[in-house]
Amino acid sequence: MRRFPLRRFFAGLGLALALTVTTALGAGPLSIDGQEVDAAATVRNNTTYVSLRTVVETLRPDAAVFWSSGQAAAEGGDFSLTARPGALYLEVNGRALYIPQGVLLENGRTLAPVRVLADALGASVDWDSATGAVTVTSGDAAPTAADVYDADDVYWLSRIISAESRGEPLLGKIAVGNVILNRVAHADFPDTIYGVIFDARWGGQFEPVRNGTIHQAPTAESVIAAKLVLEGAQTAGDSLYFLAPALTANHWTMENRDYVTTIGVHQFYR
Repeated sequence: MRRFPLRRFFAGLGLALALTVTTALGAGPLSIDGQEVDAAATVRNNTTYVSLRTVVETLRPDAAVFWSSGQAAAEGGDFSLTARPGALYLEVNGRALYIPQGVLLENGRTLAPVRVLADALGASVDWDSATGAVTVTSGDAAPTAADVYDADDVYWLSRIISAESRGEPLLGKIAVGNVILNRVAHADFPDTIYGVIFDARWGGQFEPVRNGTIHQAPTAESVIAAKLVLEGAQTAGDSLYFLAPALTANHWTMENRDYVTTIGVHQFYR
């Protein structure tokens, strides 16, 4: 298996847990390929949200944007995109892109972060800190899952996430995936996802490897979580360990490592 490409992971290390209180601020002008557009731009916790329809139709004039089964959808020659209001991600071409504060629905418009929409469609974004102006520039074809993920990485990461956190919320699933990738990047652990999961030191690092549940088919949300982690989603900081105190008698981690956070039944430590 090839070494996990950490470029996308480190790009997302600054992402924080989704916040429950947001403040709407005025956003600067938005231009797409030199054309200023009205995209109902609003800033939430330093993130510029824009109308999905406006951005998609301006970047891809031939695309169809519509509402289907409770979510916004868009179809073009090189992409297929869905965004469900309230969801912490949107999906495009088999990818899952993290939105910590969620997809918004305001005044009948579906809003998403401009950088996420640009990434989804293969465009780039520049921001003028002095004026607040946002400039989006078309790029090549929208990336697909095959362009972004190694299939083996998704396969094994989704399985360890599912086996360790099947009943946990999405943020907890992402956190388990963060631990795996943090270990990949750490000198004390193997440098591939597969190597970290199947690290046999001290009788094995993860119970699902020892009892065989690592080989069970992952839940759909665990696959989403794996993709989000590979895209840079981060909810567990620099954690290297996790445990569910109520489900284990081995509290070595709690006694010897620094506490980071608790999500669901799991506590995370560095």
